[in-house]
Amino acid sequence: MKIIPAIDLIDGKCVRLSEGDYATKKVYNENPVEVARQFEASGVKYLHLVDLDGAKAGKIINYKVLESIVRETQLIVDFGGGLRSDEDLRIAFESGASKITGGSIAVKNPTLFEGWLERYGTDKIILGADCKNRNIATGGWLDTSEMDVIEFIQAYQQKGISQVICTDISKDGMLAGPAIELYREILNQTDVALVASGGVTTLNDLEQLKAIGCSGAIIGKALYENKLSLKQIESLC
Repeated sequence: MKIIPAIDLIDGKCVRLSEGDYATKKVYNENPVEVARQFEASGVKYLHLVDLDGAKAGKIINYKVLESIVRETQLIVDFGGGLRSDEDLRIAFESGASKITGGSIAVKNPTLFEGWLERYGTDKIILGADCKNRNIATGGWLDTSEMDVIEFIQAYQQKGISQVICTDISKDGMLAGPAIELYREILNQTDVALVASGGVTTLNDLEQLKAIGCSGAIIGKALYENKLSLKQIESLC
């Protein structure tokens, strides 16, 4: 199972939110490149980079941070947040993203998202399935649809998606454990490589996610609040 630290960006700074609420923003480091270097020094190979400004604005904004991280480290970066057009995607890949995660675009403009799948391939396009009470959420989690998360994933699996990042928003940033039962249900009803995101707090959480078959786990606030240490993660990388 891949261990994937997260860096969320607002105003070019490393921040975390609670349950996706922008009003709960807490700045942990004003230099995300420094944070990325620390991750890499601990043996981490992957990074989940989220442009929260972009998610809110509906267009890519923090691509210069992406450029700097890719230039200064060897991390394999998947980038998401605000990717709503071919131009946004071009900028993300030219700035060094190895993969992109599309969530809102997959809901609001499926034709465009499916075009990206055909053009770039399923190894470069990840489906972002962010949900609250099992309903898909979009627009930086500010809007909730009535679309069931499993039905959403199943529909895109039929269109070729093989990689999914699923965030249970109610768990995100709460340091209370991940949505194990939801992820188990997704894995039982689909055949995707599932990366779990939201609520990962302890080594036991990671062990449970691995045991049910997740291909990866994203860790954010637990690292910044020292609930999990880089040394502990180093043993898993």
